[in-house]
Amino acid sequence: MASVILFLTVVGAIFGLASAGVADNRVDTFGKQQNGSCDLPEALVKEIRGYQPIVNKIVDKIVNGEYAGRTWDSLAELVDTFGARVAGSEQLEKAIDYVVDKMQADGLENVHTESATVPHWVRGYESAELVKPFRKNLPLLGLGSSVGTPRGGIIAEVLAVESFKEFETIPAEQVRGKIVVFSPVWESYGRTVVYRSQAASVASRKGAVAALVRSITPFSIGSPHTGQQHYQDDVKKIPVACITVEDAQMLLRKYRRGEQMEIHLEMADRPMDPVVSRNTIGELVGTTYTDTSVVVVSGHLDSWDVGVGAMDDGGGAMISWKALTYLKAMGLRPRRTIRAILWTGEEEGLYGGAAYKEAHKPQEQKEFNFFFESDIGTFEPRGLDFVGNADAECIFREIVKLMGPLNATEFETPTDGGPDISHWTTRGFPGASLLNKNEKYFWFHHSAGDTMAVEDPKNLDKCAALWAAAAYVVADLSISMPKDVQP
Repeated sequence: MASVILFLTVVGAIFGLASAGVADNRVDTFGKQQNGSCDLPEALVKEIRGYQPIVNKIVDKIVNGEYAGRTWDSLAELVDTFGARVAGSEQLEKAIDYVVDKMQADGLENVHTESATVPHWVRGYESAELVKPFRKNLPLLGLGSSVGTPRGGIIAEVLAVESFKEFETIPAEQVRGKIVVFSPVWESYGRTVVYRSQAASVASRKGAVAALVRSITPFSIGSPHTGQQHYQDDVKKIPVACITVEDAQMLLRKYRRGEQMEIHLEMADRPMDPVVSRNTIGELVGTTYTDTSVVVVSGHLDSWDVGVGAMDDGGGAMISWKALTYLKAMGLRPRRTIRAILWTGEEEGLYGGAAYKEAHKPQEQKEFNFFFESDIGTFEPRGLDFVGNADAECIFREIVKLMGPLNATEFETPTDGGPDISHWTTRGFPGASLLNKNEKYFWFHHSAGDTMAVEDPKNLDKCAALWAAAAYVVADLSISMPKDVQP
């Protein structure tokens, strides 16, 4: 265990040291013992457990009381008003203005935006048709940053493989001039998404004229899924799109039988010049620390251009915003400021988080205490996962135990759903993301199926309650969360 000095923010009630107005006095280090168990001071454990009545109040008000259903209603109004909110679009910028107005109406403090330059890519007309040996429409979605085809499209012979490893065995002369179809087996999102991000470059390197990829999803009813892809610097840019699981598997089977196939592919997609977007920020200002030791709750407001981004990540953005709204309405103002950040440009590569990190880097060690992010669904909550050092982990484990009223006491490490906050958590800042029953998340992810139909009002209330309760406790604790920050 790395020894970490904990900082006391309001010390009198727990350790009997100095007065409650003295900030961040040092206390003894603690954390995990050699056998991996936690050894927190009894007084700190008692303090954390003392928050149970407040947690119970937060849960009851949001899940069963006057705020029940409001999170779902607010999310529905957002997505019904603006639809999809892809980076660079007018819809996203109008949605940002809308959220600013609504945050101010909710009485949040220091509501503002901060600029971030984001990619701008526009989907045009897209069509793919198997024309040989028979005619069949192939639903597809171009991938972010893809170039288009020449006007009228291209007609080319098909080469289909299951994996990059298989593709490596095929000589370049057999690939040149063909449309390469990649139909990988779903292993997990993290392992399979490499085909979406790299297929165009891998195929282009051997002379392919386009690449089509099995949608990155474990389940399909004939719907394609989009997402970002990245051209390597030393390859010719070729069109690339995802097709349905069913069609990718069919094309692979036919190719392996030795059938000759041709596809007519037409894509009018256009990469544009980057534009300036904005992260959206609102606060519940702390009673003791207003500019330091901030607790961030966050999700991203941008989405892909198909569906309406209700699940990815409207729900995560909404619970971050509404957690502050509900806490203020309940008269619960913690010692530290809780800051809601609705990131922009996440889908194309965490651009909002990167811009925010650079803007706040000079003061980040003093400014930030803890980061929350929800970006992998807002289904029925199970608990919270965590990343940070051993001392912070021990504290956070105790906090998660308070979430019994929501049946959300599961703890996992490291985090799985905190992409934008990884700008900080990978460098030693402590953070957490939402654990929820999201087994079907990738069924709808980046597809036309990402709508309000996948959001349940009661489960969204529970996620908002978990977010508000956990953020409040972290923000109100008498100690700051330990951190081992690297530059």
